[in-house]
Amino acid sequence: MAETMKKDVILSVRDLRVSFRAYGGLVQAVRGVSFDLYRGETLAIVGESGSGKSVSIKAVMGILANNAIIESGEILYDGKDLTKVKEEDFHEIRGHRIGLIFQDPLSALNPIMKIGKQITEVLRLKKGVSKAEAKEKALELMRVVGIPDVEQRFEQYPFQFSGGMRQRIVIAIALAGDPEILICDEPTTALDVTVQAKILEQINQIKKDRNLSVIFITHDLGVVANMADRVNVMYAGKIVETGTSEEIFFEPAHPYTWALLSSMPDLQTKDRLNAIPGTPPNMIFPPKGDAFAPRNACALKIDHEKEPPMFKITETHAAATWLLHPMAADSHVEMPASLKARIERMKRSGGLNG
Repeated sequence: MAETMKKDVILSVRDLRVSFRAYGGLVQAVRGVSFDLYRGETLAIVGESGSGKSVSIKAVMGILANNAIIESGEILYDGKDLTKVKEEDFHEIRGHRIGLIFQDPLSALNPIMKIGKQITEVLRLKKGVSKAEAKEKALELMRVVGIPDVEQRFEQYPFQFSGGMRQRIVIAIALAGDPEILICDEPTTALDVTVQAKILEQINQIKKDRNLSVIFITHDLGVVANMADRVNVMYAGKIVETGTSEEIFFEPAHPYTWALLSSMPDLQTKDRLNAIPGTPPNMIFPPKGDAFAPRNACALKIDHEKEPPMFKITETHAAATWLLHPMAADSHVEMPASLKARIERMKRSGGLNG
C-alpha cells in the first residue's frame, strides 16, 4: 500500500521554512515542514491557531503576505517548484489546477456581485468558455454543491444566502476551474454543527466523485475524524506527528496529539472539557528543545534542552517526541487514562467519533 502511494504523489513539500518580517524580528512561522499529498486522498493538517498550517498552504498557493519570506525548501507540483514560480505563471495553477475553499465565505465573496456572475467569471477566465456555456456550467456546479432553485439563486447576492449556502457557493467557485487538488482552509469554522456536518459530507462526496486530492486545514481533530485518510499534527511551525487517521486517533504518540484529542467534546461521559494549558510560544524566539515542553505536564528533562527528531513507529506513523526514544522507557510516562478509555470506546463503537 505504502509503495503504491509513493508512485501517486501529486504534491510534495520538502523542508519548507517561512518567516515573516515583524517589528520585533523574524516570526518563524513554518520551520522545516515536509509532507506528500497522494492522488485521491484527503490529508488533514491539524493544529492550534499559529501552528503554521495555514501559512504552509498559502505558500503552496502563492498567496503569502508581502512581509513573508520563503527562507528555504521546495514545493513540487507538476514538475515545477512552486516557490520559484512567478506570479503571472501562478494564474495557470491557482484556481485552475489547485482550488481553495476559504474559511469565511463572506470575505471570499464579492458582496455587490450576483452569485452567478462570481461563478461564471471563474469559468470564463480559467476555462475560456462562452457566456452561455459558463452559465450552464455554473448552474450545474450549483446543483452539485446542493443549492436549490438554481435559476433563481443564480441572480441573487451573497446577503440573500445563509452561511452554509454561501460556503456551498465558495465550494462551487473552487470547483469551477476543475482542479485536481482542493485545499480547504477551515471551511466550517463559522458554521453551526448541523450545517458543518452537511458541508463536510458535501466535500467528501465531491472528492470521491471527482477523484480529487484534498488538503483539509483545521484546528479540530473531530472535524476530520471520518473524512481524512492521513493526518499531520502541527505545533510551533513543525509537524510533530504524522500517520493514518486510525493511527492518530487510536495510537497517538505525541503529548500534543494527546492534548488535542483530550480537548475534543466527549458525549459519552460527563467529564469536564479538557483545555490545553498555557499558550503557543513566541515564534520570534522559538523555545529551546521540544516547543510543546512548557505546556506539557509530562515533559522529560531533555524536552527542555534538545529538540526531538522524528521517531518512526510504523511505515506510515512517526512522531517527534523523546518518549519514543528507547532510553525513555524508564520514565513511565503514558497516555492519560481518560484518553485511553475514550480510545477504547471509539474502538468498540467501530468509529472515530465514539
